[in-house]
Amino acid sequence: MLLLKEVPQYECLLERAKRYPELDPSAMEAFLHLLRTSTEVFEAFRALLGRHKISQGRFTVLILLNRDAERPVNLADLAERSRVTRATMTGLIDTLERDGLVKREHSAGDRRMLLVRLTDAGRTFLDKILPDYFRRISTVMGRLTQTDRKTLVSLMGKIAMAVPEISPCPPPKGSVS
Repeated sequence: MLLLKEVPQYECLLERAKRYPELDPSAMEAFLHLLRTSTEVFEAFRALLGRHKISQGRFTVLILLNRDAERPVNLADLAERSRVTRATMTGLIDTLERDGLVKREHSAGDRRMLLVRLTDAGRTFLDKILPDYFRRISTVMGRLTQTDRKTLVSLMGKIAMAVPEISPCPPPKGSVS
């Protein structure tokens, strides 16, 4: 995450471009604002989840399981959808299971396959957090019109399409781009 307290002024970026001709001041300004805003939003929601004693990773798992709370999900699929390794997912599931928010079960069709399901306690936990979580999202996005929001989604999609071009390694299989 971007740790700058302030984004440099455009004039400063223009000066830097004299030394580094590859620097596009307009692109850099937009990029730094994107990172700064992303950092601030992420930190605000991390703090909210922290008050509920849950990490972003564990919350993401619960949200994925809550999409269809009656249907258990394969551990490997959860890892792929969360963009974490299977080992990381196993650790997240261990903690969530210890807290009684999820449970593991064997697949009826293949006893070697482990599935994960949201428990009633997990649903109750989410029901307690999500109304405030959604209100805060509405507050953040409330300054944008519907048209602004559609434009933002479109612009973010364009940025996301360029990320593989700058990535030192290929994106994980099944990732959104």
